[in-house]
Amino acid sequence: MYASRKNKIFNIGFISTRLQGTDGVSLETEKWRTVLERMGYHCFFFSGQSDWDPEKSMVVEDAFFGHPLIQDIQDRCFGITMRGEGLTGEIQAIRFRIKRALYEFTEKFHIDLLITENALTIPMHIPLGLALTEYIAETGIPSIAHHHDFVWERQRFSINCVEDYISMAFPPRLNSISHVTINSEGRRQISYRCGLASVVIPNVFDYNTPPPVMDDYAKTMRHDLGIQDGEVLLLQPTRIIERKGIDHAIELANRLKDKKAKLLISHQERDEGSAYYERTMDYAKLLGVEVIVRPDIIGAERGTTESGEKKYSLWDCYLNADFVTYPSSYEGFGNAFLEAIWFKKPILVNRYSIFQQDIEPLDFDVVVMDNYVTPETVETVRVLLDSPEAVEIMAERNYALGRRFFSYEILEQRLHQVLMDFGQM
Repeated sequence: MYASRKNKIFNIGFISTRLQGTDGVSLETEKWRTVLERMGYHCFFFSGQSDWDPEKSMVVEDAFFGHPLIQDIQDRCFGITMRGEGLTGEIQAIRFRIKRALYEFTEKFHIDLLITENALTIPMHIPLGLALTEYIAETGIPSIAHHHDFVWERQRFSINCVEDYISMAFPPRLNSISHVTINSEGRRQISYRCGLASVVIPNVFDYNTPPPVMDDYAKTMRHDLGIQDGEVLLLQPTRIIERKGIDHAIELANRLKDKKAKLLISHQERDEGSAYYERTMDYAKLLGVEVIVRPDIIGAERGTTESGEKKYSLWDCYLNADFVTYPSSYEGFGNAFLEAIWFKKPILVNRYSIFQQDIEPLDFDVVVMDNYVTPETVETVRVLLDSPEAVEIMAERNYALGRRFFSYEILEQRLHQVLMDFGQM
C-alpha cells in the first residue's frame, strides 16, 4: 500500500489517547514533533483529547482513555480472570470504530509513517491498541512504537481477563514496527519478555534555549498562593499519584519547619483515582504541613480565570520555587528532573531504578535519598537553601550535563537512526 510513494516519508502521524496539558507523554510528543519538523517532516495528530493545532488534528472521543465508555470497559477488564461475551463485543465494536477513524486519518493527511505514543505499550485503552495493531497489520504502514510505560511495570494490570489482547497489542510483534524505549531497562525487558529489539531514546529538553527569567507576571505568584516573605516554597512538579512519593516531600517540609516550608504540587490530575490524593492531604494535615494545590490559578499556560484572576503556568511554578522535590518510587525516565535542571534549581531525587541506571552514572549534582528521608538529607537541603553560591555552581554543572546528554540534538541523532531503518535520510 505504501510502496507507491517510493518508500519516502513526508507526513508523520502521531497517535495518542491524549495530546493535551502537561502529562509526560504529551510533553515528550511535543518535543518529537518539534525536532521532526526541524528535520523537514510534516506532523499530524490523532487522539481522543487534544488542544493542539485543529487543522492538523483528528479528535475521536472514543480514543480518550478517560471517556466514560472506555473507563467502564477498563474497569471490567482488570481484577478478574474471565470475561463475558458481552464485554468482548463492546471492546470489538469500539475497536472497529477507531480503526475506521485511523483509515480516515491516514487518508485525509496522506500519512506515510505512524508514531504511536504509549498506545501500544500500556493497556490504558485496550480498543485503541487493538485498532492500531490491526490497522498496521492490514496496511503495512511503517510505524514507530514509542514506549513510555509497559504493562508489566504496573501491578494493577497483573490480574486481568484480557491477556489475549495484551499479548496481541501491548506491544505487538509486527515487522513494520520499530520499537523505541525511553530507558535501558525498558530495552532489556522488551527483549526478554517479547523478543523485540528496540532503540533507547531518553526524554530530552531544549537546553540550547535559555529558561524563562523572573518577570513582573511571575513575581505575583507567591503572594497569590499565600506565600509570605521568608517562607520556603518546595515544588513537587508532578501529578498526585502514589508512585510520585509525595509523602516524602511532605515529610521534608515538616522537617524544615524552621524554614517555614510549604509544598506546592503543580499538577492536579488524578489519573489513578482520588484515594492517594485524600491520603496525601490527610498526611500533610497530620504533620502540620501546608500543601498547595491550586488548579484554579495554575494551568498549562498563563491566562485569566473566569473571575478575572491571573492564571500561572508550570514554568511560573519553577521560577518561584526555592527547591524541587522529586521523590518518585518509579519513573519511566523523569521529565521533571530535566525541567528542574533547565531552570537551574536544586533538586531532591529518590534513587528510583531508572535514575540509578541511566541518569546517576552521568554524575549530576543533586540531593539523593534511598526510599526515605534521613536527617542527612534534610541537613543537605537546609545547607543549600542557605547557600545560593553553592546552588549556582551546582546548577551550572547540571545544565552543562543536561545539554550534553539530553538535548534536542541527541533526539535528532537517535531519530535519524530509527528512520534509517525505513530507508530514510
